[in-house]
Amino acid sequence: MRKKKKLTNDQRQAIYNMLQQKSDNGRLGKNVTRMVASEFSISMCTIQRIWKQTKYGHAHANLYHRKTKNCGRKRVQIPFERIREIPLHRRTTIRSLACSLGTKKSTLFRRFKSGEIRRHSNAIKPFSRRKTKNDSIPYDPVFIGMYNIVHVDEKWFYMTKKSGKYYLLPDEEDPLRTCKSKNYIEKVMFLAAIARPRFDAQGNEIFSRKIGVFPFFTYEPAKRTSINRVAGTLEIKPITSVNKDVIRSYLIERVLPSIKEKWPREITHINRNDEQFRQAASQDGFYIRLMSQPPNSPDLNILGLGFFCAIQSLQTKEPVKTVDELVVAVVKSFEDFPSTKSNRIFLTLQLCMIEVLKIKGCNKYKIPHIKKVMLERTGQLPTQLKCDPELVQEVINYLS
Repeated sequence: MRKKKKLTNDQRQAIYNMLQQKSDNGRLGKNVTRMVASEFSISMCTIQRIWKQTKYGHAHANLYHRKTKNCGRKRVQIPFERIREIPLHRRTTIRSLACSLGTKKSTLFRRFKSGEIRRHSNAIKPFSRRKTKNDSIPYDPVFIGMYNIVHVDEKWFYMTKKSGKYYLLPDEEDPLRTCKSKNYIEKVMFLAAIARPRFDAQGNEIFSRKIGVFPFFTYEPAKRTSINRVAGTLEIKPITSVNKDVIRSYLIERVLPSIKEKWPREITHINRNDEQFRQAASQDGFYIRLMSQPPNSPDLNILGLGFFCAIQSLQTKEPVKTVDELVVAVVKSFEDFPSTKSNRIFLTLQLCMIEVLKIKGCNKYKIPHIKKVMLERTGQLPTQLKCDPELVQEVINYLS
């Protein structure tokens, strides 16, 4: 049995126009219906039905078919406004949300695919205390260039992840990854120090900003002989307990010498703080002081804002099996990270500061985007962002 052809409204209009051209005072000539049916490859009954629907050539006849919203299975109506009243803990999965709405999860999933509801991945944020009037903001609507600031932070890097995603061919076997305990994966803490890179007028890099990345580990002699080494061989052992004294020693013995070695010879007169740190920082003509980032504000540190995530993504692409290989992979990722991308993170930091001002010190905001790659390609990427003077004055009044 031949399937009946479905005509669109445009096709029905074209058929009507051809019939009207061949009609004479609302009457069709002999074989006109047969000729038009052959032209559109449909039956004569369909042509006659369209002609009758137009009341025999009436100029204002409605040619549209009446199938829209009148045929097929009716769409299940979902009360989307009720979703606002459902607690968040009952909206974690499609199944639980469908149960709360009293509908099928397949129906709700189709609405999700069509964009009527959206999925949101919510990350918990540290509680941000309200600023007091003692925290003053200078009345300057332009951010400083941040060229004389070194961001220092520490982060754990793991040998591998508990779960990983791979793309395989259909006939490939699933990879097998094993370890002694998936709840105890070897890890090493790294202390990273980074400053803003500098470029000349032609865009050539004159300072790479890479102060250094320093793993927390010690060398200990092996107690027993194994197939990998003999007793007494020095092995790398991660420092699992990193306290204030360890941090201070790394800052004085590792970070400061690296800054003095790599920093451009420009003396900036800054106040000094910690006594032991001050004595080490004031040598060789340098004046370096410690500044603490606001509490519970990871986005106000370049390393936590994007640098650590970037080098961790590079590090996970390197297969590592030992602590030595992990250290080498992290250091290599640190050195391979391009300076141009690091420079963009500093602009993102200034954008985050503007958002913090808008919401009076809270951390409930979305990181804004200004198409930095496109601006950099056209040579319009700024080094400093301007802040609305009225916003700055509003924040000053709020703090006072």
